[in-house]
Amino acid sequence: MSRSPQTRLSRRFAALRAEGRAGLVTFLTAGDPDAKTAWEILKGLPEAGADVIEIGMPFSDPMADGPAIQASSLRALKAGQTLKKTIGMVARFRGIDHDTPIVLMGYFNPIYSYGVAKFLKDARIAGVDGLIVVDTPIEEEDELCGPARAAGLDFIQLVAPTTGEERLPKVLARASGFVYYVSITGITGTRSAAVADVAQAVELIRRHTHLPIAVGFGIKTPKQAAEIARVADAAVVGSALVNVIARGLNRTGKAKKGLGERVLRLVKGLARGMRAAKGGRGAKRKAA
Repeated sequence: MSRSPQTRLSRRFAALRAEGRAGLVTFLTAGDPDAKTAWEILKGLPEAGADVIEIGMPFSDPMADGPAIQASSLRALKAGQTLKKTIGMVARFRGIDHDTPIVLMGYFNPIYSYGVAKFLKDARIAGVDGLIVVDTPIEEEDELCGPARAAGLDFIQLVAPTTGEERLPKVLARASGFVYYVSITGITGTRSAAVADVAQAVELIRRHTHLPIAVGFGIKTPKQAAEIARVADAAVVGSALVNVIARGLNRTGKAKKGLGERVLRLVKGLARGMRAAKGGRGAKRKAA
């Protein structure tokens, strides 16, 4: 799949290569812990240092996610978040930010219930740039992957340590935007991968694609983000941010004062750590 210079994702990764650094991809669950706080966090992410934003589409059975993101999804649903409201968040964000790429991440069931064609149309109009749908295998491309690309949305494929070399080219042939390397097996937010193992896996993936490679699962600190920045094109941080939200709730589950600021403070620290790693993989790719 060739990259289009007209997409926000391709422009953002080109800009990162020009700067010689890796990007920071941040995740938040739409509507967590409530619409007001989620919006405060979302609108502040670019200034805090997020280069790409993943927005989780709340689902009642997020089987691939760990306890932290599962809980965030349930909090959002309890607060009244819907897929329509999630798309509306993106449209509202586009009213203040035309450049930061946004990727919706989640499961096929809510999209199917919404209506695939309607979802793709509404997402595109709202300003969504790409999709990560964790339970849609390449064997079911006609269900969503193909239609998404036809609608002008990048479809980001997941690659795991268990993805064999025979299957890898088939997965990557259907990818666009970037490749998301899930650096550990199992559920999200439970442990971290060894950097040496990540570097080896990234090099293998690079032999099969020109797309940028983002690495996620288990990145919690600026130091860890900086280590990933030296071997990949982007680091994805999700559970660490969601955990800040969980710790910032009172006994009734309501957001304490300053919760949004605490989340954005962590994003700023992660961004500083990654920028300190400038001269790592991003610079090498630029010079190659």
